[in-house]
Amino acid sequence: MTPPSSSRRAVAVVSGHVQGVGYRWFVRECASSAGLAGSARNLPDGRVEVVLEGSADDVATVLDALDGPRAPGTVTRVDVRDERAQGGDGFTTA
Repeated sequence: MTPPSSSRRAVAVVSGHVQGVGYRWFVRECASSAGLAGSARNLPDGRVEVVLEGSADDVATVLDALDGPRAPGTVTRVDVRDERAQGGDGFTTA
């Protein structure tokens, strides 16, 4: 499946106290509500990796929410890089 040209794929690595506080489920809810594909997974060093793919505007909105006031835990940093859109489907947590 070829993604539309207005698609964006962003990978965010979120630092802070973000494991064991429901952070991945918060991200899944935000992404699913926006109709985005992707994943959220704990990294061994205590950070969370978030992959978001869908419309560029929706990806930007969810990226803003990653360290917004509703985000559980304490986010100290969000590093984002863009990748080539792959046309993913669904959102998973691991």
